[in-house]
Amino acid sequence: MDNILEETKFIMKKYHIRANKSLGQNFLIDDKVVEGIINGSDVNKDDLVIEIGPGLGTLTKYLLEKAKKVICVELDNKMINILEDRFKLYDSFELLHNDILKVDLNSIIKKEKEQSDIKQVKIVANLPYYITTPIIMKLLEDKLDLDSITVMIQKEVADRLIATPGDKDTGAITYSVYYYATSKSLLEVPKDSFIPEPEVTSEVIKLEIRKEPPVEVKNKEVMFRIIKSAFMQRRKTLLNALTNTKVFLNKEEGVKILNKLNLPEDVRAEKLTLQAFADITNEFIN
Repeated sequence: MDNILEETKFIMKKYHIRANKSLGQNFLIDDKVVEGIINGSDVNKDDLVIEIGPGLGTLTKYLLEKAKKVICVELDNKMINILEDRFKLYDSFELLHNDILKVDLNSIIKKEKEQSDIKQVKIVANLPYYITTPIIMKLLEDKLDLDSITVMIQKEVADRLIATPGDKDTGAITYSVYYYATSKSLLEVPKDSFIPEPEVTSEVIKLEIRKEPPVEVKNKEVMFRIIKSAFMQRRKTLLNALTNTKVFLNKEEGVKILNKLNLPEDVRAEKLTLQAFADITNEFIN
């Protein structure tokens, strides 16, 4: 692998680039981390890769060597010129100048699969930390024909995303991710792997999209609303949190449901499995 630090400095100087703080830009300069992301994403010549926020093209360069096609979605005008210059000679490179939250990925994936013999679609991204959660939830909730999502994000958020429901790092989003995907940590990324250095440690995680959800629930939207309500007041018991947020009409209704499911009346949200929330939802809908 080339010396990415020298390459990055050269590109920044050539194009008079500075990291845009408002877009959460920090440029990755660590060869071993880039190698870890590329290897961890398990991209091969049958794959379409959608790269979100390619920036200077540090990962793009290696993804183009591995994948059948790479579609980059970039918002920053300055990066568009750099990416077009760097990769215009690659037939397998396509660049969309857009906000990923506004892109119809379903249509793009459908078209690419119809027009070529692409077997799998994989997302690879070094995500801006200020918008990590909305992007990941869009990728999961849009029911995209995806195989996996490999992203570098803030470690604190990563630990919450990939926790097993009921673990100490559990948050409302833990249950959403667990419903749609299996997850694992690939590597921790220190602050000095970037220029400029961010204020936090980063982590690369991989989400492999489930073919079937792990629980049967009558209405998943209701289940996620219950989970969200439960964690809005996570210091309170589940019973109090769901009563205060008007999920339960009153405490009596809540006690009745918890007793029927053999759940303690003083149980807290973060102690519950996804199955327990599915059971509560199914009883709630009855």
